Amino acid sequence: MEAPQYVAARIQQALAEDARTHELGIHVDVRGDQLFLRGQVSGNDQRVRLGEVAHEAAPDLRMHNEIKVVVVNEPGEDEHLD
Repeated sequence: MEAPQYVAARIQQALAEDARTHELGIHVDVRGDQLFLRGQVSGNDQRVRLGEVAHEAAPDLRMHNEIKVVVVNEPGEDEHLD
């Protein structure tokens, strides 16, 4: 069985290199047969894609997608225009 840190590194590499995600800022943690994804993204679609890519990279692990979606407003977006 592959060591957890190697599995996590393989998943991290998949998230960074897959054309659907290109994501470097996600923390991957593997504990036994559990996979945890943590971090922040700007949209739910990206969160879902990251989960899909991670599952494809390690289909035997039970995934916990704990990635948070944060809303980023453009500067001045909160200002009222009269």
